[in-house]
Amino acid sequence: MCGICGEVVFKNDQADVIRVRRMADAMEARGPDGMGVTQRGRVAFGHRRLKIIDLSDRGAQPMTDTALGLSLVFNGCIYNYQELRAELSAKGYAFFSTSDTEVILKAWKEWGKDCFSRFHGMFAVAIHEHDSGRIHLARDRFGIKPLYFSEADGRLAFASSLPALLAGGNIDTSIDRVALHHYMSWHAVVPAPRTILNGVRKLPAATIRTIESDGRATDETWWEPVFEKSAEDLARSPGEWCDMVLEGLRKAVRRRMVADVPVGVLLSGGVDSSLIVGLLAEEGQQGLATFSIGFEEAHGEKGDEFQYSDLIAEHYGTNHHQIFIPSSELQENLPGAIRAMSEPMVSYDNIGFYLLSREVSKHIKVVQSGQGADEVFAGYHWYPKLTGSNRPVQDYAAGFFDRTEAQMAEAVSPDYHCGRDESLAFVEAHFARAGAEDPVDKALRLDTNVMLVDDPVKRVDNHSMAWGLEARVPFLDHELVELAGRIPAEFKLAQQGKGVLKDAARKVVPSAVIDRPKGYFPVPALKYIQGDYLDMVRDTLSSQAARERGLFNSVYLEKLYADPTKYITPLRGSELWQVALLEMWLQAQEV
Repeated sequence: MCGICGEVVFKNDQADVIRVRRMADAMEARGPDGMGVTQRGRVAFGHRRLKIIDLSDRGAQPMTDTALGLSLVFNGCIYNYQELRAELSAKGYAFFSTSDTEVILKAWKEWGKDCFSRFHGMFAVAIHEHDSGRIHLARDRFGIKPLYFSEADGRLAFASSLPALLAGGNIDTSIDRVALHHYMSWHAVVPAPRTILNGVRKLPAATIRTIESDGRATDETWWEPVFEKSAEDLARSPGEWCDMVLEGLRKAVRRRMVADVPVGVLLSGGVDSSLIVGLLAEEGQQGLATFSIGFEEAHGEKGDEFQYSDLIAEHYGTNHHQIFIPSSELQENLPGAIRAMSEPMVSYDNIGFYLLSREVSKHIKVVQSGQGADEVFAGYHWYPKLTGSNRPVQDYAAGFFDRTEAQMAEAVSPDYHCGRDESLAFVEAHFARAGAEDPVDKALRLDTNVMLVDDPVKRVDNHSMAWGLEARVPFLDHELVELAGRIPAEFKLAQQGKGVLKDAARKVVPSAVIDRPKGYFPVPALKYIQGDYLDMVRDTLSSQAARERGLFNSVYLEKLYADPTKYITPLRGSELWQVALLEMWLQAQEV
């Protein structure tokens, strides 16, 4: 797990090594264990290293194999690298390291683009073919590992984080109006390739971008989740699906224990993370490190779920760490959490993951986390409303979107209007694609392909890597996701959501963490903005930078200031926090 960056020049010039070094320096937190920058004429690569597999210098990057004529930088982990290494060795390849990085080099030489479909893991990679001059950028199936890029003046720059690109310079930082619309209506989800800045784009998940030496580029989607069901699938009983899911998850959790350092678990006390702990206990893990976080209550809303995480920790005898964050420390650390965001993300658990990762990184380098279960196994409240829906696009928007188009016009300055409901149009186009007939499956496909990538997964990567912590997500094992896509929606929707997964969990963990209200990282102080927090957001939104930018209508802001606890979105978010967070992020990145 690391940070990667680079520059490619499409004219008769050399790559700017100083620019690449600035980008690498900006990602020191992602890779505190080492740094490397190399150049071959018009191509320069940079890398920050977090040592997880092959702790020796032989696994350092950028990695070059002169015999193969290839160089690469890679961020992530290939869980089946040992099996692939054995297969490649049998084909005659000789290895100089024990790293998964080198396996990618050899796999590319042997299988080309087909190598990615052989990988079980998470990755963002840039490969330079010395002879042809081609550059290949690729991202894993769920975009667990980020990859941003920018093109200007005949040069392409890429990096694992958007702030690193800004540190490299020469970026158009004007606001993308369509991305702003997505941010304000789709709970800060901005689908690839857009970002909030016009000059920065991100590679979509499961995409390979091939860039010729003259700058011409082609994109290829190399994997998509499938929601079509065979007659045999439709005939299976819930019990059969339960057993298949449990076995699939066992395999996913086992795969993510591959490391040359210990692996722990982020334990919220919900069914997802509890199940991971239970399965690791079944595998015989002793002294497993688990971590939970809580905050002060506000407006009568509790700020922790320790009763459930403690129950699991005691049941399995884990080495448990309970972390409580007072309100003063929360506010003190908000600027750091916002700076760590590659894009503005409004969910309250951003600060939760940031502070949790800070504490976890003091003890361990790798954790497993329960992200993805709700999107894969239908745990959210908007899925049941889509059952048999004749208006699935509208019903999805009603359950998820923060604002209607009329509310958008009230909030956003006319200079930033799009002229149509861009977010609704995106959902409509996605729902219209072939391959998912049931409205619930259409929503699950959208959330797995888009929302998951640009909200929960991005959130975990940004804030864990802010402290040099690698987070692995077994619920996004692609074989498990493909299995879940074949399960009829009614079995996933049972028991108020995640029915099949809950049945599987009953075979492993105590029922008290299964038959409980759905929880999340509660941070009440950012939902019910009062006192010092209200002063902070008012100061931000009334600053000179905010006034000059003019994103929001002043009458709308005054309405929010007058009664911030009244204006809560359908996803239980604060409207005031959402607009303030965007301006805070722009100022933190010095945009």
